[in-house]
Amino acid sequence: MDEEKFIIKIYGFGELASLYNPKVQPASARVMLRRWIHHNPKFKDELYAVGYKKGQRLLLPIQVQVIVKYVGEP
Repeated sequence: MDEEKFIIKIYGFGELASLYNPKVQPASARVMLRRWIHHNPKFKDELYAVGYKKGQRLLLPIQVQVIVKYVGEP
């Protein structure tokens, strides 16, 4: 079975969080992704430098790239 290649595009924050944590409830997945961001100062600073704001619901492709850089592909 071929795995689909992860595509850098606009994602909803919850949508991307669920891709990283598919076995937990969506709300828990969002909390986990927020923790990963806020517990790594370099990750957080770089994400904010490309326009991320607390509570943002849609992630731009450049923001998704930063997340993938620090967390890897989902």
